[in-house]
Amino acid sequence: MRIALAIAVVFSTLTIDLSSKWLIEANVTHVIPVMPSFNITLGYNRGVSFGLLNSDSPYAPYALAAFALIVVIIFSVALWRSDSLLQTAGFAAIIGGALGNVVDRLGDGAVTDFLDFYIGQYHWPTFNLADTFIFCGVILLLISYARAEATPSLESEQPSSREP
Repeated sequence: MRIALAIAVVFSTLTIDLSSKWLIEANVTHVIPVMPSFNITLGYNRGVSFGLLNSDSPYAPYALAAFALIVVIIFSVALWRSDSLLQTAGFAAIIGGALGNVVDRLGDGAVTDFLDFYIGQYHWPTFNLADTFIFCGVILLLISYARAEATPSLESEQPSSREP
């Protein structure tokens, strides 16, 4: 059940992310106001989150993709070892989002971003659905770990076998 959930989440997040990027690249040529404080804006990020490590080096996309794949491997091992459906979903969402950005980066040399939130003149860095899936996966993991911390262990609930 856990592995089926993981596979479904990874492939659905990957498919939704890559499809959304393809649709945006094929159809958006200018800023599209969606609602106050939110636009669809086509942009490309050659770095990591918030444009950090931005580079025009021809090797940068490969180095960043390799780093992301190492993270995917680490999270895949953690997913395999997890015993909670919430952790499984969290790790799988992170893996799917990271793979979406890897595929996009290797295809274009940059990650396609298009979700633009702002207040007045202050814009949050533009991002994509893969970033959203990664964020949601982290939230699921935090909830899972918070629940585990709040649940007392069986050892602390059982009376001691020695009496004073």
